[in-house]
Amino acid sequence: MKKEIIDDLPLWSAPFGLALLETIRLRKGISILDIGSGSGFPMIELAERFGDTCQVFGIDPSESSFEAITEKIGLKGITNAEIIRGVAEDLPFKDKTFGLIVSNNGLNNVADAGKVLSECFRIADAGCQVVLTMNLPHTMIEFYEIFEEVLSEKNMSDEIRRMKDHITQKRKSIEWWSEAIAGAGFSVSSVNLDGFKMHYADGHTFLSHSLIAGAFRPSWEAILSMEERSEIFEIILERLNQQALEQKRLIMSVPFVCFDCEKLS
Repeated sequence: MKKEIIDDLPLWSAPFGLALLETIRLRKGISILDIGSGSGFPMIELAERFGDTCQVFGIDPSESSFEAITEKIGLKGITNAEIIRGVAEDLPFKDKTFGLIVSNNGLNNVADAGKVLSECFRIADAGCQVVLTMNLPHTMIEFYEIFEEVLSEKNMSDEIRRMKDHITQKRKSIEWWSEAIAGAGFSVSSVNLDGFKMHYADGHTFLSHSLIAGAFRPSWEAILSMEERSEIFEIILERLNQQALEQKRLIMSVPFVCFDCEKLS
């Protein structure tokens, strides 16, 4: 009996990925690369949509991602997809290999985005489309405003600076990305601003949600010393709860951008 394939597409990836899938041009007979493949979306979706005349490669540094995607490819019987464990700053492909390169909110997490874009230009064939999505600095601004307010009341200026440095490091502006993409040699065809909102019952459900607790809260806590964390987050929780009470829900905004680019020659 065939093992059941469970749909575990992360909610976080879906809005970015839908914008990406609406932007790509469907062509036959090309090689495709997905940078930062995570749990396999949109890499596997691309393999199924483009069909067997195309070969789709994914690259991700995580061993768990490599194992999960390898299993999904096998379970789905996909023959035109391969996941590689590696870093995007050193792509293991020959020059002018790909006709389509995508990254679904993956470039926010690389060590050197400029180097990655240069590598993309190297491996892109003439006419290669490059579609990139990434969330923007005002992501979850509702939380960060409360965080900064609490830190300011405690006269914690160093922690405020570290918080702002964290945002800058993880989420670049549209202007920054536009300059970096053009600097790598790509022509930008369009820049589409989009976004979505996440709703929570209160501050507790927000801070304990698996996405927040696993992917966001550790970096927020790292801004503070071990001695400060409990007190600061207790105050933040109270204010998030108060905001949820006033709004009848807690709302977090996630603005993002989708870049459609091309290597002209």
